[in-house]
Amino acid sequence: MSTIEIRLEGILSRIAAAADRAGRNKEDVTLVAVSKFHLPDVVREAFDAGQTLFGESRVQEALPKIDALPAACHWHFIGHLQKNKIRKALGAFELFHGVDSLEIARDFNRIGAEEGLRPRVLLEVNVAGESTKFGFSPDRLRAEIEECLALDRLEIEGLMCMAPIVETPDQARPFFAACRELRDELAERTGCPLTQLSMGMTADFEAAIQEGATYVRVGSALFGERR
Repeated sequence: MSTIEIRLEGILSRIAAAADRAGRNKEDVTLVAVSKFHLPDVVREAFDAGQTLFGESRVQEALPKIDALPAACHWHFIGHLQKNKIRKALGAFELFHGVDSLEIARDFNRIGAEEGLRPRVLLEVNVAGESTKFGFSPDRLRAEIEECLALDRLEIEGLMCMAPIVETPDQARPFFAACRELRDELAERTGCPLTQLSMGMTADFEAAIQEGATYVRVGSALFGERR
């Protein structure tokens, strides 16, 4: 087995164990292999090992990579997307994890209409109020969720968050719990199920699964350090 095969098997085993501890089904948690900054040949190794869903955060890097890899690969955009890159990205990515403001949501909606597409998105929440991160504050999302849901081209599937850097994964759990609780509150209020929760990365994905993550975004544990 290659190094990536061994790492992938280990990550999937950890996902299954974390789901079991939380009384959840492992099939309800999907691994997004964060392939940004890694060459196509490395990503192909992961694909050959059975991983088909990959996450990128830079359009100019991702598009040639997508073209170079098998059509059976699936691609999610996991970072902040500038307005002038939305049109190029829409046809390449199945789900956008980082719609971080009402303004960007409106841009997605307008460009989606112009391109005849219905973008699938997650709304990013800055649960820790960190000035270095994008995202709706919880109170702003509470105030603007109806306007977001009224955008007729958007398929809003749930929420996304990143926990702050902490010393142990358990210290990240309150931030993931806050995102899940906000999702539950908004779903009950609006009647929109918001079923997806993109939470957790290499350092804390098991804690995120315990708090309800449906997507975990893991890069360095699979591919090693970024180039």
